[in-house]
Amino acid sequence: MYRFLLTRQWVILTLLGLVLMPTMVELGFWQFHRHQHRVAQNELISRNLEAPPVPVTDLTSPGHTVPRADFWRTVTATGTFDTEHEVVVRRRTSTDDQIGVHVLTPLDLRDGGTVLVNRGWVPAAPNQTAYPDVPPAPRGEVTVTGRLKADETTGSSGIKDLAGLPDRQVMLINSEQQSQLLSRQVLGGYIEQTAPQPSGNRPEQIASPDDSSIGAHMAYAVQWWLFVAAVPVGWLILVRRELRDRAEAAAKDATTADAPEQPEPASA
Repeated sequence: MYRFLLTRQWVILTLLGLVLMPTMVELGFWQFHRHQHRVAQNELISRNLEAPPVPVTDLTSPGHTVPRADFWRTVTATGTFDTEHEVVVRRRTSTDDQIGVHVLTPLDLRDGGTVLVNRGWVPAAPNQTAYPDVPPAPRGEVTVTGRLKADETTGSSGIKDLAGLPDRQVMLINSEQQSQLLSRQVLGGYIEQTAPQPSGNRPEQIASPDDSSIGAHMAYAVQWWLFVAAVPVGWLILVRRELRDRAEAAAKDATTADAPEQPEPASA
């Protein structure tokens, strides 16, 4: 009765189902882990944004790698902006997705040392080789408040992105790179400035990270696991349909074989 399962068509169909099921299980767990990662990140963002501000030197130092646990912590830094060594970071977007640059200005701390401050976004210059119009940083001593962020890297070449770029333009915010350019020690990571507010909202300060969206990863995980259950169910439905079709064909053949032959009409 089930010998048809050994035919080439059914062997291929069965093997395909056996391959798809574990693959879809893995895809479901992949989406589930992405959901867990997003939930954990939202909790970290919310917790760190709500934490009281601390001096930046309490969380980082020259050569220090900012750990994930300190991402988005609110920090303060008091010092004087070094506008002579200010640079812009190319290919950055504003809150309404306009392409421009971020303004990165070193802040020489009152108690010694330097920290990088991302003052926000401005439009790029019409000519990509020109330095854009950047509003000046406040003069004199200022206390900056902002979110602590880790250095940006691209693997082992993270501090080698200056080749071929115009003067005072970079692709990454990297304290080691800037330390080499400034010829002095720079605190690891950088500050994403939130206060004081710039005059006329220029540079445009960077929006706070979203700690509410978790995406549809959990729904996708459940969807993949439902597909896993659908494979054997679909296979059984196809088997039953094949059995029914074969039984109907066999019954039809039997009826045809048992039917009496009709006599030929007599010739006139």
